[in-house]
Amino acid sequence: MENFNEIEILLVEDNPNDAELTIRALKKSNLANNIVHVIDGEEALNFIFCREKYSTREKPSLPKVILLDLKLPKVDGLEVLKELKSNELTKTIPVVMLTSSKEERDIIESYKLGVNSYIAKPVDFDQFVEAIKNLGLYWLLLNQSPIHKKS
Repeated sequence: MENFNEIEILLVEDNPNDAELTIRALKKSNLANNIVHVIDGEEALNFIFCREKYSTREKPSLPKVILLDLKLPKVDGLEVLKELKSNELTKTIPVVMLTSSKEERDIIESYKLGVNSYIAKPVDFDQFVEAIKNLGLYWLLLNQSPIHKKS
């Protein structure tokens, strides 16, 4: 069983290629030792709130940052974001929308719901790796966020 405590990054991405590239880029830059990857919005919420298959996960061991795709099966990224930002336990977790959508309405709605950053995935491989590296550097090393402690 995976170690779900001391999570650094929760990656919510349904595209296996994008997920693999993101994980490889973060690990190559030595930015994340413990990345948890889930494939849809429902699984993301179950993980965060320790439900269903994650019910035995230690509460509230929360990630330092959530990388969230917008277009997800079951529960889309905006719904996940809405639930995270409306909950006292999770509203201070930095959420980065990492998506291929450059639609103005998606960007506006994400910020209205409290996203901390919105990044359109570059199509070029090298640009994608560089974007992930910079994202990891900022959110894991430079950004100061509240420490989530067990209650």
